[in-house]
Amino acid sequence: MPFGGNDWLALTQEPTLEPELPICDPHHHFWDFRTARIPYQRYLLHELAADIGSGHNVRSTVFIEARAMYRVDGPEEMRPVGEVEFVQGLAAASASGLYGPGRAAAAIVGHANLNLDARVAPVLEALQAASPNRFRGIRHSVTWDPHPEVENTAAHKIQGQLGTDQFRAGARVLAKMGLSLEGWLYFPQLPELAAFAKAVPDLTIILNHIGGLLRVGPYAGRDAEVLSQWRSGIAAVAACPNVYMKLGGIGMPRTGFDWHERTTPIGSEELAASMAPLITYCIEQFGPSRCMFESNFPVDKVSFSYNVMYNAFKRLSKGYSASERAAMFHDTAARVYRIGA
Repeated sequence: MPFGGNDWLALTQEPTLEPELPICDPHHHFWDFRTARIPYQRYLLHELAADIGSGHNVRSTVFIEARAMYRVDGPEEMRPVGEVEFVQGLAAASASGLYGPGRAAAAIVGHANLNLDARVAPVLEALQAASPNRFRGIRHSVTWDPHPEVENTAAHKIQGQLGTDQFRAGARVLAKMGLSLEGWLYFPQLPELAAFAKAVPDLTIILNHIGGLLRVGPYAGRDAEVLSQWRSGIAAVAACPNVYMKLGGIGMPRTGFDWHERTTPIGSEELAASMAPLITYCIEQFGPSRCMFESNFPVDKVSFSYNVMYNAFKRLSKGYSASERAAMFHDTAARVYRIGA
């Protein structure tokens, strides 16, 4: 069965819709995992440039940490600095214009362990020093689920991190430095995020991938219950004004769609219809000024091409005003990540 790959994605071709609409893609990765068994082992500047140059007007992007290119020695807590050093170089190369008009990694989000409490400050300072003009914050994944068949992708595999004194102390350092936190967790943890956001109200939090919806494994075939719990959690988090929402990540197989298993990749019309109920609910709760369409590439690339994905986003957002669409495709991300500031 086909699974990812540019040759497979090329089987579905369609013209780019609204090619002039400005886009800031607020979530993608760079990595070179030589031994990993993943569809896209290498995703660096050439690969990203090919995707963002496939037709849409992608003016800038935001790199999100992927635990790649860490330092191999030195203090454990400082090793993630290597990733930001690496991406700073790719961003500088992109800024030369050699790879197209889009500015890749115009903002950079790295990783620091907030469980260090106030001791995280030197790590954050080192990250800032590695990218003085682009570093904007960190992602500290806290994904956790009691079911053993659900993949635990957390950087530090601890249950209930958001509620601990140590994590919150580290988050307050982050807020004091004017940096942001990416929220990556699973949907049953959304109430924990809401409580955390209220406890650290000065911290800007960006919730990744529509709140970590799961519809596989123990959550498969239970849509009525799962979606009800997800909607409740999204509403609780949306009530916190310091939280923003990324609209995307739905191409990951854990979201419960079969797109990655198809002989021919999905087109944007069907994709928009499938994603619309989930994305529309998020927009209703957060409002366009706190929402941003994301690619999550190359992770979501296992299900659809970059061109098809943004065509789908454009189709499903047709009912919003021009200013609302401008916010969700570009302006919210540019403001939150201070791109062009």
